[in-house]
Amino acid sequence: MVLEVIEGLSQIESDVSVPKNVKFRVKNAMIALEDNGKQLDIKIDKALEELSDVDNDPNLPAYIRTQIWNIVSVLECK
Repeated sequence: MVLEVIEGLSQIESDVSVPKNVKFRVKNAMIALEDNGKQLDIKIDKALEELSDVDNDPNLPAYIRTQIWNIVSVLECK
């Protein structure tokens, strides 16, 4: 599950239409999920914290916003 989320975040980060501030938050969420020194719950909470306000960016394309919502949904279910 975490690897799939990281892959999805990586795709968002590499998309040229994503604003830099969103890429920064997405990268931080990926780093949080990849941290091997923490428990899964803590990693997910940190990633959700990074992604919480990303979807409010007015410059974010709608299809990226949908991808972020899907990733957040997956993380919240875990």
